[in-house]
Amino acid sequence: MSDLVGDAWHLSPSAQEALRLRAVAALVAGRAREDVAAVFGVSLKAVDGWWAKWQAGGREALVMRPRGRPVGVHQVLGEAEQGAVRQTVLDHRPCDVGLSGQLWTQRLVGELIVKLYRVRLTEVGVGKYLRRWGLSFRRPDKRAVEQDPEAVARRHQETWPKIRAKAKKDSGEILFADQVGIRSGQVTGRTWGEKGKTPVVRRSGNRFSVNAMSAISTKGRMHFMVFTESFTAEVMCRILDRLAGHFDHRIHLAVDGHCAHRSKKVRDWLAAHPDDVELHFLPPYSPELDPDELVNADLKHSLPKQHRARDQAELAAETRRFFRRRQRQPHIVRCYFGGPHVRYVMDENPMSF
Repeated sequence: MSDLVGDAWHLSPSAQEALRLRAVAALVAGRAREDVAAVFGVSLKAVDGWWAKWQAGGREALVMRPRGRPVGVHQVLGEAEQGAVRQTVLDHRPCDVGLSGQLWTQRLVGELIVKLYRVRLTEVGVGKYLRRWGLSFRRPDKRAVEQDPEAVARRHQETWPKIRAKAKKDSGEILFADQVGIRSGQVTGRTWGEKGKTPVVRRSGNRFSVNAMSAISTKGRMHFMVFTESFTAEVMCRILDRLAGHFDHRIHLAVDGHCAHRSKKVRDWLAAHPDDVELHFLPPYSPELDPDELVNADLKHSLPKQHRARDQAELAAETRRFFRRRQRQPHIVRCYFGGPHVRYVMDENPMSF
């Protein structure tokens, strides 16, 4: 039991350390032990104990020490068992190991420990293990089950370096492109409202939409086209025409496997313009490899916060304003390439417009 009395009992460990040091300093200066106890609001026994520690070990004997048992002492799971549970959580889903669900919770990790080692822990205890293992509770990224991990690995290790080398050889530039549709009824984000009542956002009952395609480079360049018709091979050829007109060197354009990108009309256009544009296809079901997907997310997140379009013309105008604003912000465009899974090497000395 502590010898501290009065308000001193409620002090933080660091404040208690400062109190001990000040009390001993007063004793060293010649103050009587009774006076020190009265001034600092502690018992004579505490003052005598601090003085004895001071004489035996000096200042180090009075400094704050970590409370409780040292980390790792008397743990229920051994180091090997902890390592096995941690690796299972990182490498598998709960349903892969005979449990329910696809996302790990403290309860499910506890069930895994019971299943493997017949040891039952509280959820609080499981949480302590998880944090000790360097894990945190985070929102996961989504991956299509149809995605081919080997194709993704080849993209990073083989295809991307080859594209960079080819672009450097012919003094070209690499761009990533993607199309996006914007609907009039889309509402994203949050707004303030009264507790217990869902806020209401008024919008037009008319349904309309516009489409857009943008292309970005690691140099911070952005090109776009907004259109009201569906995205077809004809539209893709118009986009390629416009892109080629903006550059006096060859473009290496990375796109997904949309049918318009692989259409005969587009292949014919590419054959007629071999020195203007070369298409490179991303692996199927791998939107996380296209940094232009982040442009689309930025667009859909930003538009409702600015204005609410009342017709298709206003929606198209708002979409164009967003892209023009980003064109004047190459530092933001370059940030689209900095996602945790994109992993594209940034070009040095990025060129502005």
